[in-house]
Amino acid sequence: VTKFKTPEDFKGLLEKQMVGPSTAMLAESDFPEQSFKPKVQMPFKRVPGQNPRKVEVERRRRLYLTFDIAELLASKGVDSNQLMPRHYDPDNIPPIEETKDSVFPIYLPLQVFDNDEFDCRTPEEWISLGLEPGSSDRKPVPGKALLPTDDVLGHEDPKSEELIYKWIDVGVLDYDKETELYLVHKTDEKGLVRDEEGRPILNGGITPEG
Repeated sequence: VTKFKTPEDFKGLLEKQMVGPSTAMLAESDFPEQSFKPKVQMPFKRVPGQNPRKVEVERRRRLYLTFDIAELLASKGVDSNQLMPRHYDPDNIPPIEETKDSVFPIYLPLQVFDNDEFDCRTPEEWISLGLEPGSSDRKPVPGKALLPTDDVLGHEDPKSEELIYKWIDVGVLDYDKETELYLVHKTDEKGLVRDEEGRPILNGGITPEG
């Protein structure tokens, strides 16, 4: 009679074992799991005849993942690249025959349409989604931002006619109450939010050195 001997790499074998499809986050991510969960106005205690809260949260999470802001705007005839103001050059005005609508660029500031009365979360609540239970470090929060594809020229001259603006996946690092602006950082090709040395960006990018 011999006793049962466990393989030396037993943990590795368990990780490779795939039983079936799973909703667990298997890929590496710099975003907390709770930052992907939508806000649901439902009681925590299940009401008879109503879906459980966890089921409703998961259904809305999957539904929201199917939405793409660029596709939604394009379906309404909105060109995202034209949402950003550009330098006005009176010496290079195209002829009326070459323009579809107007000779002058159509642009209104975002503040005209900015209304937060129906937002499901305040900016502070959005940022707090980066806090994980039991950790003092605040991680980035996933989002999309309309940013130039050329980072160098985008910083030097954000209104340049040569720039192309697209909706890009970002990590939201911080929020400024005075300017009402968010600090964001583009994700890399793996969807991670890392600094120049490949380290995760925590606490809004503030380090002991500043």
